[in-house]
Amino acid sequence: MLVSAKEMLTKARAGHYAVGQFNINNLEWAKAILLTAEEMKSPVILGVSEGAGKYMCGYKTIVGMVEGMIEGLGITVPVALHLDHGSYEGAYKCINAGFSSIMFDGSHYPIDENLAKTRELVEVCNSKGISLEAEVGAIGGEEDGVVGGGEVADPKECKMIADLGVTMLAAGIGNIHGKYPENWAGLRFDVLEKISAEVGEAMPLVLHGGTGIPADMIKKAISLGVSKINVNTECQLAFAAATRTYVEEGKDLVGKGFDPRKLLAPGVEAIKATVREKIELFGSANKA
Repeated sequence: MLVSAKEMLTKARAGHYAVGQFNINNLEWAKAILLTAEEMKSPVILGVSEGAGKYMCGYKTIVGMVEGMIEGLGITVPVALHLDHGSYEGAYKCINAGFSSIMFDGSHYPIDENLAKTRELVEVCNSKGISLEAEVGAIGGEEDGVVGGGEVADPKECKMIADLGVTMLAAGIGNIHGKYPENWAGLRFDVLEKISAEVGEAMPLVLHGGTGIPADMIKKAISLGVSKINVNTECQLAFAAATRTYVEEGKDLVGKGFDPRKLLAPGVEAIKATVREKIELFGSANKA
């Protein structure tokens, strides 16, 4: 069954490791991530953007698919199904559909409006046992049409949001979605230290844009309170590269190589390898 992300992230914060959120885009994505998490005995968060939600025929379809996979594949590790960068309206849709975790991204609102909407959602999520992620300081880059300029979060505003009782807090510290440019200045650890001090040791912090951040920066971020790290683009790139190789080598023209189960298999294995690598880096293996 699906679980709230609260317990897994509380344990991660106390244990100085991070749980990976790996975004899903279809059945193959979800299956690959679940099987790898089970293999590694790691808790896992399946992220769904609003765009991916539409692509996969709606949130109820996704809940049914993931719950069916957990049962059918014999998954025993904790699994949270999480709305990624959700709008106010999208948050309620996912709550009603049966998601076990929600992100409300109110970073583009004035802080007072972000606070008001987040406060309301805290009450709703608490009443249903659903974990809630809030955001301060927009994450740079673009994801499903949501564009963030990479603003650095105000530690005082982070404390205001954290004090509402959210489960986890995403704060902009120079991280971006997608590929990082060559001239990227790196994560703002000075800001992360201040945010961590303001919100306290019990609040799990979230690092979006986990693709392409050097391992040493990942480990330092975890040491400063980051307990959830989001990965999406890296899995997409790995899947695309493996699928391209399969086709360019003409394997789809041999026998029944055109069968989608064979055509997509190399991409699925590439996703598994990527997830395995991240779980090891984040330190969540054998923490289920």
